[in-house]
Amino acid sequence: MTGSTQDYAPHPHIGGRDAALRALSAWRGSAPGAPRVVVLTGGSGSGRSRLLTGFLMLCDPEYRKRLPLDEMDPSTVPPDLPAPAVPTAEGLTAAQLLWLLADHYELDAGSTEDVFAELAALAEPVTVVVPDVDRAGPVRATGEPARVVREVLAPLAATGTVRLLTEVPRPLVAELTSGLPSGTVRVIDLDEPEWADPEGLVLHAQAALNPEFGAPELPFTVDPAVRLALGAAIGRRAGSPLVVQLAVNGILMAPEGFDPADERHLPTSVGEALDLHAGRLGADPQTLRLLLAPLALAESDGMPVGLWARLVSAVAGRDMSQALADGMLLAGPFVQPREEEAADTEEGPRMSLGLLHPAVGDEIRAGLPSVRAAQTQVAMALLEAVPEQDWSKADPYVRDHIAGHTLEAGLLPQLLTDPGLFVHADPVPLRAAVEAVPASELGAPARTYLRTAPVLTRTQPPTLLRAALLETAFVEDGLPEYADAIHQRLGLELPWRTLWSLPVPGISAVTVGSLPHPDGTATPVAVLVVPAGTPGARPVGGPGEDSRAAVLVHGLVGPGDLGDVDPALIVRPSEEQRAAAPLGLSRGADYLRVWARADQEVVAALISDTPFTAADLSPDGILLLATERGAKALRIRAADPGIAS
Repeated sequence: MTGSTQDYAPHPHIGGRDAALRALSAWRGSAPGAPRVVVLTGGSGSGRSRLLTGFLMLCDPEYRKRLPLDEMDPSTVPPDLPAPAVPTAEGLTAAQLLWLLADHYELDAGSTEDVFAELAALAEPVTVVVPDVDRAGPVRATGEPARVVREVLAPLAATGTVRLLTEVPRPLVAELTSGLPSGTVRVIDLDEPEWADPEGLVLHAQAALNPEFGAPELPFTVDPAVRLALGAAIGRRAGSPLVVQLAVNGILMAPEGFDPADERHLPTSVGEALDLHAGRLGADPQTLRLLLAPLALAESDGMPVGLWARLVSAVAGRDMSQALADGMLLAGPFVQPREEEAADTEEGPRMSLGLLHPAVGDEIRAGLPSVRAAQTQVAMALLEAVPEQDWSKADPYVRDHIAGHTLEAGLLPQLLTDPGLFVHADPVPLRAAVEAVPASELGAPARTYLRTAPVLTRTQPPTLLRAALLETAFVEDGLPEYADAIHQRLGLELPWRTLWSLPVPGISAVTVGSLPHPDGTATPVAVLVVPAGTPGARPVGGPGEDSRAAVLVHGLVGPGDLGDVDPALIVRPSEEQRAAAPLGLSRGADYLRVWARADQEVVAALISDTPFTAADLSPDGILLLATERGAKALRIRAADPGIAS
């Protein structure tokens, strides 16, 4: 028997799993013969997350003080050690997860390879627990769990100074464990007889039916003998903690006519739980599955209730309003409502709806004739839900997650032509979705977005600053029509307008100036110090002098051809003119700030994914700057701070 014995109290959160807890405790305490790497797996809904959560309670020096350790089997309680590092993979990319770990250990690493090298060089072993690998990534269809295993967990498992415990889906176990020396790794598969916990399932069901723990008072819950017998039957048939939970939820939500003595009404799988519940309510099981389909296809943890109702009919291909009228009674055992922040156009919190467990979604998706076709219907409905096709007015779920739906529908490249989406969508899921599309299928605007995305995701700027950064990027990439669209269509007052961009590498210095003309007028110019041999540049120095630099003169306001200009004719602003200008400039290694002299307020703050090599500011507010990629000029508008790259 692998459950708790009569001599010891079970873990209060887990209610069993003693065999697995013994193995995990031996790993945590580095017991003789214990492996360095433990991989926890099992089918979806097998309880691996619950087990890991309960074990981590025992590993936390403060939390374990709340547990009845003296009443528990000592072999299931790990030694009192400092808490391990627990970087959860949920919602993160492989790179984000790795850098989260590097930050935890304060590693001085400049690349992913450096992270593993520095961990391997540590004088003392470190203990790392990585949960929720199956939920890795901001977008479902990008396959991030496999990438996390390949790029993070497998190298960690191969690093001798790392004691690793991780929870991964069964299909990824072989990739993680292959190549590790014998005795290094132990796989705990909760569906295997060695680790199964039938007694724990019975205890789980009996507790869930008990009014003392929140169950409603019903004939089969208030009678102890009936309750215990029913719980034993549910646990015996269920096979997993999730099926126990779904069985109890269904019975308690629709108890009318339920016969606790008839085990035919007790499910053995998630699919049976769906069908039996629909049958008890006299509903078509397919109707229940259609109600849950949008949630099974959803990105993140769910979607607003109003949007869910709209998508039910879209996926079904017919009006489902009648089914939706009684939908919560039918769908209730399988969903989880939650409050979330209201959209900009709403007051107070709003209700969101998600599935109780990803395994319910797996069952629903497996029953769809075509997931791609269903996602196409969802994507079309989401697009129709954007008011006036104005992404600033779109529901946050639509705005931030339509890319994930269109990716799985095979339609994302067609969506990536709207600068409004680039500006208003959350850059983390949008970047992940765009990166999953083959480069050959991306148009020029999408490639510009992808180039800019690292700065967007790293700095997380607000909408106005994303717009400014993208406006500059479109000019740099020769897409002025998209830059103009940001200014004209989106109704945003950006902190600058990018006047031009010149892709000249190797610029070491820049200055603004003016080129006088005989009629008394002058043309504002940009003077760029560039490598010798740069087309159009005039060498520095006289004949016979060895110089590696040259000077390139460019119009400051526009790209007009100035011809072969003698730099000696250019007049630089005087110190008095600069001091009297309304704007000032300060510079660091990777940032520039333009500030108003009148009140010292920053009006534009620029950062770059490549170092700034030079910068200058004209008295009338045109910022000339250079990076490794080239030079550009921005006309600064004295307004809110902004970011550009």
